Parts: sequence; C-alpha cells; structure tokens
Amino acid sequence: MFASRTTEQLPTADRPHDRPHTHEMVVVHRVFRRESALLPRLVRAVADGDSARVPVVAGHIREYVTGLHHHHELEDELLWPLLRARCVQDDALVTRMELQHLRIDGSLTGVTQWLPEWERTADSIAGEELALALDAHRIALVEHLDEEEQSVLPLVAEHLTAGEWDLLGARGIETVPSNRRLIALGAILEDATPEERAFFLGRAPLLGRLLWRTVGRRQYAAHCRTLRGPLGGE
Repeated sequence: MFASRTTEQLPTADRPHDRPHTHEMVVVHRVFRRESALLPRLVRAVADGDSARVPVVAGHIREYVTGLHHHHELEDELLWPLLRARCVQDDALVTRMELQHLRIDGSLTGVTQWLPEWERTADSIAGEELALALDAHRIALVEHLDEEEQSVLPLVAEHLTAGEWDLLGARGIETVPSNRRLIALGAILEDATPEERAFFLGRAPLLGRLLWRTVGRRQYAAHCRTLRGPLGGE
C-alpha cells in the first residue's frame, strides 16, 4: 500500500518484535469501509412499511455506529497523544486526524436523527433521509481512513512500540460485548487474505480459535444471511 517496504509489510519472522504490526489496522478498516457502503443499500432495500425488516437493519446501524465510536475514542486516547509527543514535525497531521474524527462525528448526526423516525414509522421517506445521511457519513469516513493508512500508520510503525500498539487492539476487543465477539471476528475475516486470517486467528486464544471453527463461522454466515438477505451474498 505504501511506496516503501514499511514495518507492517514485513513477514512476521522478519519483523522486529518491538515494532507494531500496523497492517492489522488496514484489515480492521476494511470492515468500516464495507459496512459503511452496505448500510445505505440495506436501508433502501427495505420496503415501505416493512416493520419486521426495519429493526434488523436498524440494529446493525447502531452496532456499526457504536463500534466506530469506540474505535475512534481509543485512537483519541491512546494514539494521537503519543504521536503528538514523538512526531513534533507531524503535529499538523495529528491535528487533522483529530478534526476528521470530529467531522465524522458530525456526519453521524443525521443518522442518529433519522434512525429513530425510520424505526418508528418504517416510512420510505424517513428511510431515504437516513440513507442519504449514511452516504454523507461514508464520504467523511473514507477520506479519514485513506489518510490514516497512507500517512499515520508509517509514523506508528516508526515511533510506537509493539506493546503500545497492541494495547490499542486489546482495548478495542474489550469494547465488544462477549456475545458479539465471534461476529466481530467474522467481520474482520470476511475480506481478509489467507495470511491476514492466519494472523488474526493466531492472536486468538486456543478456545477462541476452536469456537470460531466449530460455532463462529456458521454464526457469522447466519448473521450475514439475515442482515443482507435482500442484497443476496453482498
């Protein structure tokens, strides 16, 4: 993804153990990219007055918003202060990241405004307003993700330790309810390469890997069928 061979692109055996494996953030970002594109399509696929389908999609929107909020909250708490302290020359970049988080929060205002109305009425007009708000949100989100991956992750690889980086991931897992962790894992693995899948599964405890193979894969497949039914396998 980057012009040079940065730390996160090195094979595990060759990467210094005290340097962050930042490519995992790229894989996590794929979840937000995929779901932010899918959400307005899911809303528009709901028929006017379909009060049974609306809660399914609305629940997923709320879960997405909560997950994104936690993701950015942890970056605000654990990432930006370290980069600001260690990369003084890149202070403007860190400030821009913080401002982009605020812009993304603002882009969700229309979503939180129209979501309850759509849930209450199952009305297609409210649904279209919600979908438009989700479209606008994705524009702000993708701009941020692009710059973070291209400009911030190389700084993280150079200036943070593996322990500092891993704390971000560990705290992120803590924000996911225990009964949704297999779903969250499935969302990460859905578009992952074999190497990326091996990395994420390798970091899970043995019990977690067993649960994924025996329960999680089927659970996530059922989740996707329920959520994306009108859109098929997309």
